[in-house]
Amino acid sequence: QVQLVESGGGLVQPGGSLRLSCAASGITFSRYAMSWFRQAPGKERELVASITSVGSSTNYADSVKGRFTISRDNAENMVSLQMNSLKPEDTAVYYCNARWVPLNYWGKGTLVTVSS
Repeated sequence: QVQLVESGGGLVQPGGSLRLSCAASGITFSRYAMSWFRQAPGKERELVASITSVGSSTNYADSVKGRFTISRDNAENMVSLQMNSLKPEDTAVYYCNARWVPLNYWGKGTLVTVSS
């Protein structure tokens, strides 16, 4: 059974930092490209950051470039998202995604709220 379990969400003040983690099981993790998506209330889900299967390349949404960093540990089957200089507009449910075409899996999400 495939499981992607996110953790690390919570309430943070503007300018603060959070680190999200996603623990994967039931897949050969090193085969999968991993991504973080987010969905704010009333908005569509959007790609935040992605990393290739071996971690050789990353990609970021323009809105988070320079503030967020995605990384992975294939030995631990983990992908992380370090979020710095958080803004209120970063408030959303953040989802972990694993993709190895045609396979595509999602976690249940973790809520990040940026508010004073």
